[in-house]
Amino acid sequence: MPNLALDLGRQATDFGVKSAYGERQDVDGVTVIPVAISWSGFGGGSDEAGNGGGGGGGYAIPVGAYLGSGGSVRFEPNPIALLAVAVPFLFVAGFAISRAGRAFSRVIRAFK
Repeated sequence: MPNLALDLGRQATDFGVKSAYGERQDVDGVTVIPVAISWSGFGGGSDEAGNGGGGGGGYAIPVGAYLGSGGSVRFEPNPIALLAVAVPFLFVAGFAISRAGRAFSRVIRAFK
């Protein structure tokens, strides 16, 4: 019986950048190297009767691409991915700053 975990691990290398963008490309003398954040998880098991099962999944977010031409390299971000990260971050940061301001004002009032 093949080792399910090893087979899934070998297949997991295809997740990430390849599934989000594809391979490195050369377009009009510019080398495009895609960048993505990815994660995956797998599980498996069997019961006492020998019935087994397994499953897994993965997720990839295209972050941007490195563009190289003429000896220089620059990063071009994916604006949709940046918005997807920035909106929750700004919400949490704003909430934390407002709570810190309230706590600071309570401390100032306590010393008056």
